[in-house]
Amino acid sequence: MMQPILTVGVDVAKDAVVVACAEHSFPVQRVSNQRAPLRAWLKSLPAGSRIGLESTGAYHEVLADLAHAHGHTVFLLNPLDTRHYAKAMGARAKTDRVDAEVIARLIAQEHPRLRPYTPPTTNQRKLDRLIRRRATIVRLKGTLKLTMHQLGGFAAELKAVVSKLDALLAKIDATMAAMAARSPQHREAQQRVETIVGVGPLVGIGLTNTLERVPFRKADAFVAFIGLDPRANDSGHKAGRRRLSKRGPAELRRLLFNAAMSAIKTTVWKPIYEAYRKQGWSTTASLVIIARKIARAAWSIHHYRTTFHPERITKGLT
Repeated sequence: MMQPILTVGVDVAKDAVVVACAEHSFPVQRVSNQRAPLRAWLKSLPAGSRIGLESTGAYHEVLADLAHAHGHTVFLLNPLDTRHYAKAMGARAKTDRVDAEVIARLIAQEHPRLRPYTPPTTNQRKLDRLIRRRATIVRLKGTLKLTMHQLGGFAAELKAVVSKLDALLAKIDATMAAMAARSPQHREAQQRVETIVGVGPLVGIGLTNTLERVPFRKADAFVAFIGLDPRANDSGHKAGRRRLSKRGPAELRRLLFNAAMSAIKTTVWKPIYEAYRKQGWSTTASLVIIARKIARAAWSIHHYRTTFHPERITKGLT
């Protein structure tokens, strides 16, 4: 007789994970966050069980990959979603056990609406890490320049530090380009995406890596994943102000916004940008619209294996 599928919530930390079962078939357990103990625990679960855990830097990766390899369905959650769910359910404490139980309950109720986790390839994971590390260095560089802006007597030292950071960024860019070039499939996909006016190598790598890693069914799903989707705020007769959801990879969102800033200087995108400005949209809102259009174009190009056709973007300015 087959064992029933279980729904398990996992609170992940660097050294150990705490696991709880929504069906209360297993007691709450603490398992070392190492391959051997995790494998042993996963083998104790019925085949095809559902396992939910939060995205926590790199600490969740071993368990998520092993669980997927063992045939379980894995759901990787945004920690903010879990926190809001816990508040909505009236959780009165925050401990590892409570967090694991909340995740188990969330997965039990919401799993039909969630996207199952698919492990990235080694190259995809390395590229994603490099993109995020590059973003950190860019922020540090900006903070450093802003901090030292009005202090005299440090110009030479500041220039030297910025030069070192620029050299580090250049090395990261070269490393990512070399990694992307190792796969003919990725290289061709990236070249197609880079036919979009305003999209350069860095944005091309970020877009292609994400599109290859996650199977988005529609362009709107890709836009929502990036966090460029407008969130409604209506109630009754009130039509509230729309704001971006800003979910998902913040760096890819920033790169697309930068691509939009570059794109509106071209003959292809400038008329569209100006049309939105004439309609009363602010500069930032117009740039976001252009960034969203670039994202939709990237999804279409990747999905249908086509190239960029400028004439299509003038249809239905939305």
